[in-house]
Amino acid sequence: MNNLQKRILTSIAIFPLSIFFVFQGGYLLLSFLLAVFFTANYELFSVFKKKSTILFLDLILILSLFSIYHLRDDNPASLKLLVWFIVLTICSDVGGYAFGIIFKWKKLTKISPKKTLSGVLGSFVVSLSSLFILEIIFQSNVVIKWLEPKFFFLAIILSLAAQIGDLTISYFKRLEKIKDTGKILPGHGGIFDRIDGLMFVVILTFILYNLKFIGGHYTP
Repeated sequence: MNNLQKRILTSIAIFPLSIFFVFQGGYLLLSFLLAVFFTANYELFSVFKKKSTILFLDLILILSLFSIYHLRDDNPASLKLLVWFIVLTICSDVGGYAFGIIFKWKKLTKISPKKTLSGVLGSFVVSLSSLFILEIIFQSNVVIKWLEPKFFFLAIILSLAAQIGDLTISYFKRLEKIKDTGKILPGHGGIFDRIDGLMFVVILTFILYNLKFIGGHYTP
């Protein structure tokens, strides 16, 4: 089994597990987020030596986990948005990785040698598919019109945020001369290798949601 297949299978396994805890909310979600926090911190202190790096990455991690918990418990519309950014981040990651391997265009940056222009395009294209997925699976009294132009624009912005998150973690890993932050997730590496883009996406989503730029309407 090659690395792409492992990556896809791991993503397929992680998705329902994450969604389960998100939908349960409350103490179950809090326990899950704490498990992620402590596992990620074990990785941080195991592979990174600079205190400034550990402090910065820990701050991003805490902000992202807080954002997830807040969005889950706000209202049903924010719950759907929370599910969307999980789907979008997975789509962005798999799309970028697959397009990068298949098309092998010009390399993007020395920070992450495997990042290519085709990978960036793949991230954007496959991220847009998340809107069609949400349009199909969500039939409820939460009115969010996923195929509105606003959400297509947001999908591109959030996919860009995911890629910036990926490059940010790659930059710090390159400084420490390491490939992965751990080995717990086949095809990905460690927790930070999996949630690098997710952290930036959820923080941006949290900000945009509280600025009332995105959201839905709940009717009992």
